[in-house]
Amino acid sequence: KRYALMLSHGLIPTYAQLPVTFEKGDGVWIYDTDGKKYLDALSGIAVCGLGHSHPEVTRTICEQAGRLLHTSNLYQIKHQQDLGEKLASVAGMDGCFFGNSGAEANEAAIKIARLYGNKQEIDNPAIIVMDSSFHGRTLATLSATGNRKVHAGFEPLVQGFIRAPYNDIEAVKNIAANNPNVVAILVEPIQGEGGINVPGTNYLPELHSICEEHNWLLMLDEIQTGNGRTGKYFAFQHHDFTPDVLTTAKGLGNGMPIGACLVAGKATHLLAPGNHGSTYGGNPMVCATALTVVNTIENEKLSDRATHLGSLIASGIEKKLSNCKEFNHVRHMGLMLGIELNTPCPELVGKALDNGLLINVTAGKVIRLLPPLIMSDTEAEEIVERVSQLVLAWAEGL
Repeated sequence: KRYALMLSHGLIPTYAQLPVTFEKGDGVWIYDTDGKKYLDALSGIAVCGLGHSHPEVTRTICEQAGRLLHTSNLYQIKHQQDLGEKLASVAGMDGCFFGNSGAEANEAAIKIARLYGNKQEIDNPAIIVMDSSFHGRTLATLSATGNRKVHAGFEPLVQGFIRAPYNDIEAVKNIAANNPNVVAILVEPIQGEGGINVPGTNYLPELHSICEEHNWLLMLDEIQTGNGRTGKYFAFQHHDFTPDVLTTAKGLGNGMPIGACLVAGKATHLLAPGNHGSTYGGNPMVCATALTVVNTIENEKLSDRATHLGSLIASGIEKKLSNCKEFNHVRHMGLMLGIELNTPCPELVGKALDNGLLINVTAGKVIRLLPPLIMSDTEAEEIVERVSQLVLAWAEGL
């Protein structure tokens, strides 16, 4: 009953929606149409990093709506240029292409890799992608995704992707030794949908070294890890290298639909007029908003807050659940947290909702927490308390 299909509401039932409708939010709190208050530990799946109704974001949206929403990319757009320069500066990269979503940003990255390979006269350029990855639901990004459940029913898939186990350097080296058509690696610094899988410390630097050795592009999908969530503005900045291509979205617009594909080095001069485009991508409204988001994350040092808050939540949950037989461990980096249990627990999403808490369960038995970067220590401790009580009550009832 909780997951009743919504055909009667005029919608194609692509989502198993929970029976609640939200109408307003304030910071880390969100309210439904009956006035019930919920602690949002999911941020719209890593989107509202600045929380709900952030005053600076609200001000920018209202002011820009009164000026100009859209012109098309036939003309120069100052906010787009300003945001491109800002993101390139933050990432240490050379330029940006703006679309409307993470999937579109990844589509741009895939096209860049294909173009790169074809310019090297490789007839069938291939991209290495990882098992348990998630890159989007368009046909190309779905094909790149390492999840058979996502593929099912949509065959034939787009060709040109070679799969490797995540966090396995030897597997990538073996592909390199046996496939001359590889031109790029597409990888998430931390797998979000896959269960908050945090790789070994040397994994990304070693992938970068392999790409340098073979003249491949290293393309990082930072749709979920970007915009301060892991303790750096981008997750790759925990290391000492720069990718050739980087994609981001989600937290970039704090709810406004925007995605970005950034390029550096040998990927910089591949796309030219006519190669790619977007009708809505990078319009004045979304770029003005995203520029406010980026500046706020920097000015308020929210990446540092993510590190502090993530450690507070992770250590608190480990302590509270240390004697729970169903508790396995917590994986986290900044405010990307995965609480792995020993038994599949999809029902915890509904139980949490009943108790005024928004969470997500991914990979079957991992509670995923992606709370706003702006929350207080007290609110972080409240997440610890509510999640711990939720798990303990559930485990006791098994």
